[in-house]
Amino acid sequence: MRPETAVVEINRKHKVHTEFYGNPAASKTIILVNGSLATTASFAQTVKYLQPQFNVVAFDLPYAGQSKPHNSDFTPISKEDEAAILLKLIDHYGAQYLMSFSWGGVASMLALAQRPATLEKAAICSFSPILNVPMLDYLHKGLRFLNAVDRDNIALLVNSTIGKHLPSLFKRFNHKHVSTLDEHEYRQMYAHIKQVLNMEAHCSMECLQAIDIPLLFVNGDRDEYTSVEDACLFAQHIDNAQFAVIDDAGHFLDMEHKAAWLQTQRVLLDFFNAPSKRLQLPAKGDLRDLQAIAV
Repeated sequence: MRPETAVVEINRKHKVHTEFYGNPAASKTIILVNGSLATTASFAQTVKYLQPQFNVVAFDLPYAGQSKPHNSDFTPISKEDEAAILLKLIDHYGAQYLMSFSWGGVASMLALAQRPATLEKAAICSFSPILNVPMLDYLHKGLRFLNAVDRDNIALLVNSTIGKHLPSLFKRFNHKHVSTLDEHEYRQMYAHIKQVLNMEAHCSMECLQAIDIPLLFVNGDRDEYTSVEDACLFAQHIDNAQFAVIDDAGHFLDMEHKAAWLQTQRVLLDFFNAPSKRLQLPAKGDLRDLQAIAV
């Protein structure tokens, strides 16, 4: 099914390309949040199992994909800027559910800490609260290649690390996409990585404790970069957290093989379709006072 497309203006500053996969029988809307260097196309496998039950919204950040033609200022934006964009889109579409992937977990967690009124649940995929040794190695190598705009090595790095378990066809698509991005997209990712590596704390406890809706953390059991063990550390700081492990899957979960696609589908649909309610928490703080969350 082809989506309805629109360009949503955010705070008179950014214009964001959105795709709305409508379902006349659905009463709930889920918004999808991309990982780094990705576009709405990266959720093609995910939309297939979400759209039969929900309205689905996907979007490209101002510097990426189909949003690029609508923007002229490609100065790198911060993770707080991304969270503000996400909050506006949640409100614009009245989304009840959110699903993020990888780097998208940063903006998502910051946005969730602001307790958007319509949001009821969120699934955070391939994300953890710490930067472990494999992730740090990946980020430091990435900085070197991004700074040099070494397109081929950036793509090779992605496919040999977080993308190592992707099928060969997906690796070829991934290499073509990552190696042909505009220079400002590499500058954007470089700025994000520098911001994360310079943080005093990888995860703000104030941010996590401000989240008042059920969260599901989904990680692949073969993902050494955002590992199952690291993701489970969220349980120490979030009262309403659940955890799911996708068998024989790495970082890209439902893209890696059919069994992982089916298990991810089952896990997410079971979570979103189960009854839930918000926690009763103290009044929320200001987003500007929150520290950063790691990829």
